[in-house]
Amino acid sequence: MSKYHRKPITYTSQLSLTVSNLQESILYYTRVIGFLVIEQDEGAAILGPNPESPLLFLTASKKGRKPLRTTGLYHFALLLKERDQLANFLGHLLEHRIPYGSADHILTEALYLNDPDGNGIEVYYDKKDTELEASVDSLEMATLPLDQEDLISVRSGSWTTLPENTMVGHMHLHVNDLDLAKEFYIDGLGFEIVAHYPGALFISDGGYHHHLGLNIWKGESAPVPPKDSLGLDWYNLVLADEEKRERIIQQLKDLSYEVSEEAGGFFTKDPAGNLIRLDL
Repeated sequence: MSKYHRKPITYTSQLSLTVSNLQESILYYTRVIGFLVIEQDEGAAILGPNPESPLLFLTASKKGRKPLRTTGLYHFALLLKERDQLANFLGHLLEHRIPYGSADHILTEALYLNDPDGNGIEVYYDKKDTELEASVDSLEMATLPLDQEDLISVRSGSWTTLPENTMVGHMHLHVNDLDLAKEFYIDGLGFEIVAHYPGALFISDGGYHHHLGLNIWKGESAPVPPKDSLGLDWYNLVLADEEKRERIIQQLKDLSYEVSEEAGGFFTKDPAGNLIRLDL
C-alpha cells in the first residue's frame, strides 16, 4: 500500500445536500451514479452503496436557490477500490452519452460529473504502487489528460450500482480565506498539510494524498450561502474515539470556534460557513 494511501484516522463517511427536485435527484444518483435508495419519504431520501452504508442524504427545498459565487461544495469524491470498477463506470458514461470530465492526477484517475443542481461529483481510483511511475517519490497532484483508451481496456463488466465498498474518498470545498481555513482545519481539527497549490490547500490525516481540498477559486470575498440554499448542508468527520473528539472540541473552542450539541451530535462550522458533524 502506498504511503499516500494509508488508512486515515479522521475521514468523511457521509454528507447531506439540499436539492431542488427530490425525484429528479434520486433518478440521477441511482441511474447515473449507481446509488441504492435506503430510505425515502416525501421530502427526503438516504442513499448508499449498499443497504447498510448510508452515505448521501438528500433533502428537497422548493424555495432554495443555487448560489453562484459562494463558499460551499466544490465536489465530493467517491473512491472505487479497483481500476476495472472505474473502467466500468467510464463505459457506462460513454454508452449513455452522459457528460463528464476526466483527469489523471498522477496518484489517481478521476471522472467528474455534476448532478441536476450543479453539485460536483468525482468518482476516482487510487493507483496502486505497481501502477505508479518509478519517479513518483513525493506527493504529486498535477492535472494531466486521462488515458481513457487504456482505462476502458480493463473494463470487466457493465455498471448498474456502486460497488458495495465504495466510500467518500475526500471532500473539496470552496472557502474564502486560506489562512483561516488553515487555522481551523490544522490547528483545530488536527489535519496535516499535504500540498499547497495556487489558491488551494490539500490536507489529510494518516498520510493520504488528501481528505480535504480547500480552495479560494471563487474569490476571497465569496460570501457564505444564504440559509436554505441548494447545495451542501453538512458533511461529517469520523474521529478515532471519544478522547480525540473531546480534544478537538477543546482545540476549536480555544480558537473561538463554536461547537454545538444537537440531535445527538456535535456540530461546528469552518470560517467559510461549511457545517461539519463530528462523529465517532
